[in-house]
Amino acid sequence: MINKFDSSNFKAEVLESDIPVFVDFYADWCGPCKMMSPVIDKLAEEYDGRIKVGKINVDENSALAAEYGIMSIPNMLFFRGGQVVDSVIGAVPKAAMKQKFEENAK
Repeated sequence: MINKFDSSNFKAEVLESDIPVFVDFYADWCGPCKMMSPVIDKLAEEYDGRIKVGKINVDENSALAAEYGIMSIPNMLFFRGGQVVDSVIGAVPKAAMKQKFEENAK
């Protein structure tokens, strides 16, 4: 399941989560973001219950994007215990993304 994060729920859903959280910073107009979307959807299903997966639209949540230094998209961050522990920038192959999920699901 893909969650929609924004400034109203970010603290509760991401920073205070009991499990690792994957956050995809994206925009509707971003071609590489659209390419990554089906990969992220599949990984969200596969890792359901082990990693919470959600998206943040940078156009609608520019303050959050700025807070985390998002300069280019797609920019994907893994959070654990309220801290950024890993990141992926740009469109990457599914195998590379799956490896990141494996590393961060532990």
